Amino acid sequence: MTKPQGSESVTFRVPSDVVASIEAIAEATDRSRSYIIVRALKTYLLNEGADVLAAVRGRDQIAGGEYEDIDDLIADVDKIVAGRLHDASESLKRRRGPHQE
Repeated sequence: MTKPQGSESVTFRVPSDVVASIEAIAEATDRSRSYIIVRALKTYLLNEGADVLAAVRGRDQIAGGEYEDIDDLIADVDKIVAGRLHDASESLKRRRGPHQE
């Protein structure tokens, strides 16, 4: 059997009740167990997995210095509320530097 392009074989243990559900769904939909498992994994990656990856990216951004200090942000909001939009805009530009305007 040839492996589909762009796929890899993975071996892992699955609880018997989960396998039973996978098999029932596969039979009811006339699909393979692999198809059902891949769909389930993709759904996970779109939901909880995406949250995990976003948190990792956020940590990387913070480590790289790409963040806004909450105190500076609150000060800018206070200026905006007080009608000093231009001051808040200038403050943000100074913190970000000329390359991120």
